[in-house]
Amino acid sequence: MKSTVHFALFLSMIGLTACSSMYYSGLEKIGIPKREVMMHRVEKARDTQEETKQQFKSALEQFTAATNFKGGDLEATYNKLDGEYQASVKKAEEVNKRISDIEDVSSALFSEWETELGQYSNAALRQSSLQKLTATKAHYQQLITAMRKAEAKIEPVLSVFRDQVLYLKHNLNAQAIASLKGQLNTVKSDVSVLVQAMEKSINEADAFIKTMEKQ
Repeated sequence: MKSTVHFALFLSMIGLTACSSMYYSGLEKIGIPKREVMMHRVEKARDTQEETKQQFKSALEQFTAATNFKGGDLEATYNKLDGEYQASVKKAEEVNKRISDIEDVSSALFSEWETELGQYSNAALRQSSLQKLTATKAHYQQLITAMRKAEAKIEPVLSVFRDQVLYLKHNLNAQAIASLKGQLNTVKSDVSVLVQAMEKSINEADAFIKTMEKQ
């Protein structure tokens, strides 16, 4: 694999633009093939999911702390909880983008790979390449399914956070705190399910990267 540092610096300079054959062709002209782009994006998605997992744990801690409010500045409690909610929303958006980036480059990679199968004159080499393509696509599907399933667990948590933050915003009183307490077990359960799904997805990403590195 080419220098990860070089690759990361290049991407940071030009940004990850929308999918286009011109974009990927430009990367290949400077020695960065679609395969490497795909692996880089899987790594970024994995790291983002780890960050998202930690963010939702942090949000849960703040939610729990808010339910234990005993007096003082309730508005400050609201501001902290809203801050955690907003940070969680941003991470959810980032997860979606990271996964979409993977789907984008994988589509281009597999399409190119399938087209190039027809360019072989050696049947044995063609068959070997086809087997690798089939295995890679199967492993990729397993990865992307895990990532999308993990992503789907985010909205139920955000939905509860959103409702409670809004309610607390307009009802800075004991009734609002009671509402938070009433939802605490649900939030804990949903965050637990989300964390487990994220961890499974992260493990799938690690396994996929290792497989790609061995090919």
